[in-house]
Amino acid sequence: MEKAKISTSQLFILMVLFELGSALLIPLAMRANQDAWLAILLGMICSFFLFLIYHKLYSYYPDLLPTQYMQKIMGKMIGKTLAFLYILYFANSIARVLRDFGAMLVTFSYPDTPLFIANALLMLVIIYTVRKGIEVIARSGELLFVFMYILAITGFILIVCSGLIDFTNLQPVLEEGILPILKVVFTQTLYFPFGETVLFMMIFPYLNNSKNTKITGLCAIGLSGINLTIIMIINVSVLGVDLTSRSQFPLLSTVQSIQVADFLERLDVFFMIASIIGVFFKICLYFHAVVTSTASLFKIQSPSHLAYPLGLIIIFYSMTIASNFQEFLYEGTKIVPLVFFLPFQVIIPLLLLTVAFLKNREKQRG
Repeated sequence: MEKAKISTSQLFILMVLFELGSALLIPLAMRANQDAWLAILLGMICSFFLFLIYHKLYSYYPDLLPTQYMQKIMGKMIGKTLAFLYILYFANSIARVLRDFGAMLVTFSYPDTPLFIANALLMLVIIYTVRKGIEVIARSGELLFVFMYILAITGFILIVCSGLIDFTNLQPVLEEGILPILKVVFTQTLYFPFGETVLFMMIFPYLNNSKNTKITGLCAIGLSGINLTIIMIINVSVLGVDLTSRSQFPLLSTVQSIQVADFLERLDVFFMIASIIGVFFKICLYFHAVVTSTASLFKIQSPSHLAYPLGLIIIFYSMTIASNFQEFLYEGTKIVPLVFFLPFQVIIPLLLLTVAFLKNREKQRG
């Protein structure tokens, strides 16, 4: 681990920015139709239990990275294997977010720019930031968090002033009952974006005060969940269910609809800046986890030396992860939840906690 510390307030900011991240880009939970907002809200509530699992593991080993205490819990062989699999999981998550963001930039803002250039430019900035350490990432978050919320509040006021909101698009509520919504919760919103807080097991050891970690994390998940719920309510109210579900980036379509007094319109820049900030911090934190996990697992003294080679690998991986955007979406909705989200966010942490609990109880008895 690098010799760096962050405060609980910085942890809160990083968690909120991380949760919003790429969730701002996609039509989240639209399989629940007009009840998508409810699926997000229930996913947030269910994710509290996942976060309590991650926090309990941290409480058993507060000074160790997960790559280290996995070996203490499961033994060296199995522990190192699990640690390596988590590195692959984090790297795959970076590649997917990078590809998603690059596709958005190329589609709507820079149609003549190759996707590789868009991905590479963002990744080079992230490599530089990660080399500076977690403290620099946290301080950058403090600055940009305020700016992002100023943009969000301004955008919300302009949407209201435009008279675009039609709450009848949200009706009828629970048209097909609660079961379809619960299906969306346990196949999507529980894992993305809320279950992705499993990453913060890699950040907790850097806290300078661990007393309020649990309440800080729960509040951050709650705030990000409420934000995403409000965003989905606005998207469906403005665009309707059909257009929201068919749009690649519904929040961008909503912002493009703003027109106030035939003067303020085409405010795409609001969405672009907010999405750049969110995606930047999401990839930054994931990449920091990849670098520190790799250095810890392979006993490398200077983790920053790994930033450039690992970053280049991820850039090329983001280009080859899918041959086109349709294949990318199919993998994201059908394959990733089962292959990556369920094992790494639920099954493995629950297994680690069970074994750690039994070992800790035996020590107390001894």
